[in-house]
Amino acid sequence: MLFCSHCKGKPKQTTTYFPSIGEIKYAGPDSTDPLAFKYYKADEEIMGKKMSEWLRFAVCYWHTWRGNGADIFGLGGTMERPWDGTTMDDYMKRVDVHFEFCQKLGIEYYCFHDRDVSPEGATVAETEKNFDTVAEKLLAKQKETGIKLLWGTSNLFSHKRFMHGGPTNPDPEIVCMAAAQIKKCMDVTHKLGGENFVMWGGRDGYQTLLNTNYRMEQDNYAAFLQLTAKYADKIGFKGQLLLEPKPREPAAHQYNFDAETTLGFLDHYGLTERFSLNLEANHGTLAGHSGEHEVEAACSRGKLGSIDANRNEMLLGWDTDMFPTDPALSTYIMKRVVEQGGLQPGGLNFDAKIRRESTDIEDLFIGHVNGMDNYARGLRAAAKLIADGKLDQIVKTRYAGFESGIGSRFAKGEATLEELAAHAAASAEPAQTSGKHEKLESIFNAFAYRG
Repeated sequence: MLFCSHCKGKPKQTTTYFPSIGEIKYAGPDSTDPLAFKYYKADEEIMGKKMSEWLRFAVCYWHTWRGNGADIFGLGGTMERPWDGTTMDDYMKRVDVHFEFCQKLGIEYYCFHDRDVSPEGATVAETEKNFDTVAEKLLAKQKETGIKLLWGTSNLFSHKRFMHGGPTNPDPEIVCMAAAQIKKCMDVTHKLGGENFVMWGGRDGYQTLLNTNYRMEQDNYAAFLQLTAKYADKIGFKGQLLLEPKPREPAAHQYNFDAETTLGFLDHYGLTERFSLNLEANHGTLAGHSGEHEVEAACSRGKLGSIDANRNEMLLGWDTDMFPTDPALSTYIMKRVVEQGGLQPGGLNFDAKIRRESTDIEDLFIGHVNGMDNYARGLRAAAKLIADGKLDQIVKTRYAGFESGIGSRFAKGEATLEELAAHAAASAEPAQTSGKHEKLESIFNAFAYRG
């Protein structure tokens, strides 16, 4: 019997869909082999944990196995794969393809939408039967390989019935269809030991305010999330519930616009304790922010739950979902992840696709290797930044005035407005202090780009 060295003695399937590609191994930063890791070494310990524990990488089922190179201007896809097809046999074959791929990369988690892994049937009952059939094979492959489900989610945006939204749809019949899909997907996620469940409101927003009852749709969305949380409790699902912000596309305006908007929505409806955020740098840029901003907004509230690891093509105006290659972004993100003690039970899901023009199967591997190396590089740099301490000390010094005197009284909520005004009247003009932007950038970049 063959064994996969990445998977801690678990057997490796003997049939292969990637005969020309072996297990991806660590070769070090001097390597120029695109099918070798330069920075990711799963068992290397950094700040008290193995690298694989900090990073918790996951392969996404949708782009990786259902993507065909189509884009919004393409008449069709550019990629033809041996695992393509729409029959149940094709869906079952893709399970084998998927687990072989994960084993060769040494990735221990995966994610899916319900419609990625099994087809829509003519009725709800038929659709659920299809899902159960594929789920049985997914569960068997998980047990065989040791690869786990990071999270499941429902596709409430592709079928034409959801053209006006899912939970926010103006037709209660469609809301019920969305509920049936969420219920079944959570059942399957629970069965497969999923550690999280994600809600992404792809069409929960509006195209025009002229036909939209904004207040009702927000209220209905919150009510739906409440029911989802209650159902999770009912079936004993202990995983983390996540919302994923995105400002637009496909809707002109989506209600979970960005991290701050989503946190405000959760606060308003009393849902903050039940949901954390699954963030995507690509969505942050579409909202006019950055990936760093979105992570900081969530971390500041203790709500960074999981990350879709990708980047955007800034010269284009749509969601390009490319593999992450920016060491500055990954360094900033991993510094915050380390400082909060890790992402568990969340992880780093590669919600990323190879470009329309990258049509070779090896490109799928290379894209993931690049993404894994990028975040491993970010983790290494973040650990060194934290150990060095200079950047953090400069920030701490900048706010030191709130640790004593009038600043401390204000920070603790003990001072009145009159007291603050009287202090100002009795004091000289405050001394000017530098923001030290360039110095902080110099310190940060020396670690982020060192490699």
